[in-house]
Amino acid sequence: MGGRPSVHQKSIHDFTVKDAKGKDADLSIYKGKVLLVVNVASKCGYTNLNYTQLTELYSKYKDNGFEILAFPCNQFLYQEPGSSEDAEQFACTRFKAQYPIFQKVKVNGKDAAPVYKFLKASKGGFLGSSIKWNFTKFLVDKDGQVIGRYGTSTPPLAIEADIQKALGDV
Repeated sequence: MGGRPSVHQKSIHDFTVKDAKGKDADLSIYKGKVLLVVNVASKCGYTNLNYTQLTELYSKYKDNGFEILAFPCNQFLYQEPGSSEDAEQFACTRFKAQYPIFQKVKVNGKDAAPVYKFLKASKGGFLGSSIKWNFTKFLVDKDGQVIGRYGTSTPPLAIEADIQKALGDV
């Protein structure tokens, strides 16, 4: 009981997830790109700051091989109550998100999405590997390996130097 979940995938590129409309999305299409994977929520106190800064980072680095993968999650005080498509519309309309918003997932527990089991197994957090709240961010290198994990209170712009380093000379 309580051991680390067994995760057989070697990189994030080994996963297929669902997009906001429920269609398969193969993450191997992101090979060679630096990724920032974030569990998002529309009704969280951190929503405005995070979405605003995520959009800013994406606009700045998308042409340099940077991609944001947003996964709506309703596990923290039910702060993403609508459908996956509602979450996508919210992000794209209110915050002009141009990066992919995927299907709602669970990030903790036995029903956690396999991609999140991989992320957490790759980089544990403070007090263990579970995700503590919305807007936990994982930085993934061009080879699909997790190279950084940042908690909710770390705003996206605070990790810009790490993104630049992962991208190489930008």
